[in-house]
Amino acid sequence: MLDAGHALIGPVEIRGAKAGQVLEVRVESVRVGPFGFTVAGGWSTFVNDRLGVGDGESRVLVWDLDADGAVARDNEGREFRLSPFLGVLGMPPDEPGVHSTGPPRRCGGNLDCKELVAGTTLFLPIPVDGARFSAGDCHALQGDGEVSTTAIECPLERAELTLVVRDDLELSWPMAMTEQAWLTLGLGDDLDEAMVGAVAAMLELMGREYGLERREALALASVVVDLRVTQVVNGVVGVHAVFPRDALGAVG
Repeated sequence: MLDAGHALIGPVEIRGAKAGQVLEVRVESVRVGPFGFTVAGGWSTFVNDRLGVGDGESRVLVWDLDADGAVARDNEGREFRLSPFLGVLGMPPDEPGVHSTGPPRRCGGNLDCKELVAGTTLFLPIPVDGARFSAGDCHALQGDGEVSTTAIECPLERAELTLVVRDDLELSWPMAMTEQAWLTLGLGDDLDEAMVGAVAAMLELMGREYGLERREALALASVVVDLRVTQVVNGVVGVHAVFPRDALGAVG
């Protein structure tokens, strides 16, 4: 073990990528390995401490994963439908030194957003020339918040990503496009700060993609945009705003 960070593939240097451009990450496929685990308690985190499970013996669920059948089965026989994604997708900040893989950043990293499954496209601001993109931290299934500090953590058998450098897009925060919705991700020391970041990025998206004036976008966002807690366990917390892609068409 080199350090206590996540197991990642990378960094990958991307020819022609320049700081200030945008990296488009198309998630083509994510296939999990045969087993996984989830831990609750016993880890000194602010969430577990506040919930009264931070001290003493931890509870561990061990999972058998069937990638072909898309089913997870725990050691008590409970079954859940798999929805695998990579918890870490990102680049290092434009600062010297060694950087922890724990906190998410504007340039991505440990976002732990369960929406970033196969078929999703993630857009990240490129912080450094060459991008130096890394990915990993496979999760077989996770709820919004990741409240015990772990999802179904599992080996990654195979992931396919397509990386495209975009110089026709200005971006300050991570953004994603799923089959059903646009997502904007906000980060902060608390949920208020993360929420403001997610909403501000969503208003920019609605202006750019739909030509909406900012106050008009805010009014519509209050009607059709949902805010979801991405994760609360990585030191820097996350909120993502979700805007259905057919919302404006539905109301004419």
